Amino acid sequence: MTVPRHRTRRDVVRGAAAVAAAALACPSVAQAAPRVAVIGGGFGGAACARALRRLDPRLQVMLIEPNTTFTACPLSNEVIAGLRELRAQQFTYDKVAADGIVVVAQAAKSIDAQARAIGFADGEKLSYDRLVLAPGIELRFDAVPGYDEAASVQMPHAWKAGEQTVLLRRQLEAMDDGGLVVIAVPAAPLRCPPAPYERASLIAHYLKTRKPRSKVLVLDAKDNYSQQKLFEKAWEELYPGMIERIGLSQGGRVTSVDAATNAIVTDFGNYTAAVANVIPPQKAGHIAEISGTADHTGWCPIDPVTFASKLVPNIHVIGDACIAGGIPKSASAASAQGKACAAAIINALAGKPPETPRLDGACYNTVAPGYAFSLKGIYQPKADQYAESEVTTSPVAASRDVRQREAEQALDWFKTITVDAFG
Repeated sequence: MTVPRHRTRRDVVRGAAAVAAAALACPSVAQAAPRVAVIGGGFGGAACARALRRLDPRLQVMLIEPNTTFTACPLSNEVIAGLRELRAQQFTYDKVAADGIVVVAQAAKSIDAQARAIGFADGEKLSYDRLVLAPGIELRFDAVPGYDEAASVQMPHAWKAGEQTVLLRRQLEAMDDGGLVVIAVPAAPLRCPPAPYERASLIAHYLKTRKPRSKVLVLDAKDNYSQQKLFEKAWEELYPGMIERIGLSQGGRVTSVDAATNAIVTDFGNYTAAVANVIPPQKAGHIAEISGTADHTGWCPIDPVTFASKLVPNIHVIGDACIAGGIPKSASAASAQGKACAAAIINALAGKPPETPRLDGACYNTVAPGYAFSLKGIYQPKADQYAESEVTTSPVAASRDVRQREAEQALDWFKTITVDAFG
């Protein structure tokens, strides 16, 4: 059913709870209309909820997401560089609700896996037959000494698109020409592994056009990263002398920061930044810990065929939060997992065996206006994890015409994936 706009959040929860209670009271209704709840309204959660309704319109599907507007991370580095406005990244759930999905604009506070119930801060509860968690990531503010949520106001991470994205952009605009921009990159796993290097590229573009005496320093807790040769070729071609990267073996791992002075300490050196972009290590979103689906790594082990949690029955985990082997943590992967998970749930509710999923993924990186490259892959379960079955990357020696076409394809991809998730 479509939720009228004038209904309050409590009305929505009570209405969905009443439907669930009626189903519990009447076994025939329960069999006719199973209840599937999806927590998290990002690319994975929204795609999963919409796929469930498309595959079986009889389902009662509830999307639980406290934010009424979703702000997309893909292309948000262009916002930081002044090439795009934040509003172009923002989407509502109006068309999701129009699909007959009950959108609950509250944060889930508890999960009782035995009772199959989700609790909210106001005491209301929703029951479910199957639950899908798509919580994204949580930033580990305790992982870098000196860096916490308060410090992120001075040293923004901008790793969750929104206010932090705009904050980093404003700091770049306010910086004097000749200033040093430092980007601290954590070890894997992290959301969108090539994104820090795309960010370095687009910040360099901004500096080249506005503050040409400035430089970008990337302090990296890794020695190697995705599409490294393509980035290095682009930096040599577009930003000679503007971007320096120090990898793990050269002392690039950040060991502490001081937000009061914008100081960053590594294994082998100290740096003072005019603008400091500190990206902390990550883990699965908070609800994963509450539900018991996260293990000691902070991420969620799953069955790669069904996305069912290996730790908690009747719960599935998709997107950045899950341990998915060779498939990267990205919007494209989350969307593909959401649809595959929906298909697995439909089969399970019908008593049918699951089909082995074949997930397509694409990752575009824009390093300057009209200059982009990509990695495209097909991923399938193998030995209890996802593995690459086919992967294609852009050629390192491609012409500028090829880079221009890929930049156009990146915009087309973004439009496609956002329409697919949010209408």
